Amino acid sequence: MAENIKNARAIDFKELVLDSQKPVLVDFWAVWCGPCKMVAPIVDELAIEYKDKVGFAKVNVDEFPGIASSYNVMSIPTLIVFKGGKPFEQVVGYRPKKDIQKLIDKALV
Repeated sequence: MAENIKNARAIDFKELVLDSQKPVLVDFWAVWCGPCKMVAPIVDELAIEYKDKVGFAKVNVDEFPGIASSYNVMSIPTLIVFKGGKPFEQVVGYRPKKDIQKLIDKALV
């Protein structure tokens, strides 16, 4: 996992994601999820490429189901870009890198 990706927990989700001055991509995932394992290296690459412009966080839905349910995460992986403390864009399921880049780029406009 890229060093600038934070593991968001119930105790610090607000600080890491909602209070961020820049957009934050949150990867909702679980250890047993195959598609999550396919998305993880893409998120790692993007975290490096966008490190100065976007925050990155991961939420393990098995450990923190309350966070996932508060954003209606029903399937994983779900990637949500938060901007100004609110969900801005999201995709569900595996997506290629270019699709995830588009999601991030929309939040940077």
